[in-house]
Amino acid sequence: MNKAILSVLGHDRPGIVAAVTGILFDLNCNIENVSQTILQTEFSGSFIVTMPQDLTWDDLNERFLEILTPMGLHVHIEPLLKKEAAITARQSEPFVITTKGPDRRGLVAGISEVIATHGVNITNLQAVFKGGNKPGDNIMIYEVDIPIDIDQQALYRELREKAKSLTLAISIQHRNIFETINRI
Repeated sequence: MNKAILSVLGHDRPGIVAAVTGILFDLNCNIENVSQTILQTEFSGSFIVTMPQDLTWDDLNERFLEILTPMGLHVHIEPLLKKEAAITARQSEPFVITTKGPDRRGLVAGISEVIATHGVNITNLQAVFKGGNKPGDNIMIYEVDIPIDIDQQALYRELREKAKSLTLAISIQHRNIFETINRI
């Protein structure tokens, strides 16, 4: 089976998900994964789909351009190829790292650099910057997979040091604890 990854970007409005999924349904594609969000006023969606054997890349792209271009949306489609794993899968535990503090350049770069240095994978990142100096208004939430075979205390120490240097408050919790505490 052919698999594709589709990225759709543009100014948010009602009906975008319906348009994209309607096209995929009409072309007999199966949606396997979706990640969609609104970033300020902009729609951002990624879809992994399985395509029928008789559907060409050109036909898929043409149909998306025909429907989405008039909506002011941009689509990028490319084949999802099986790739050799860049790193050997390591056993890991899911954690949530939350930072709060005044907005300024380099916050995500500083924290993500420490995370990467320890071989930790960021699986989801949400950052809401409203500007200003009210720490509660600027929040970053990193969902990460921390390998069980690393020095976790060194990771925590370096994250706290980096957060302090960036004037950020930081919290590091196992995802199960985070979800339990933040349940509505």
